[in-house]
Amino acid sequence: MVREQRLDPEVEELWEDFHAQVNVPSEQLRQWLLTRGSGEQAFGPDPDLDLPEPGRHILAVLRKRKVDLTPQDVEVMRDAVDRIRSLTDARPPRGSADDEWRHALLDLGHDVLVER
Repeated sequence: MVREQRLDPEVEELWEDFHAQVNVPSEQLRQWLLTRGSGEQAFGPDPDLDLPEPGRHILAVLRKRKVDLTPQDVEVMRDAVDRIRSLTDARPPRGSADDEWRHALLDLGHDVLVER
């Protein structure tokens, strides 16, 4: 008989919130981060290590199962949710710094063009 591991209800809620806010599929986020991190330099032997922060940590959490979360993963999720909410609340007027704002959100795995 397999016993189901129980998580703290707060972590359960954070997991759901994180996955609602981080609305970019993991492979799409990885490709975006590789593009953002490449710049003029070539990729090293392990391109995932060269991904920009905090996107690399968010990507690592997206690849995990809920029962495998570490305390550091919980902090990454909490930070990502807080950052995404702060950025979405501070939406600039259309046209001004709209691209920079959207790119900052994409770095966190949130695409404002994806409908919920």
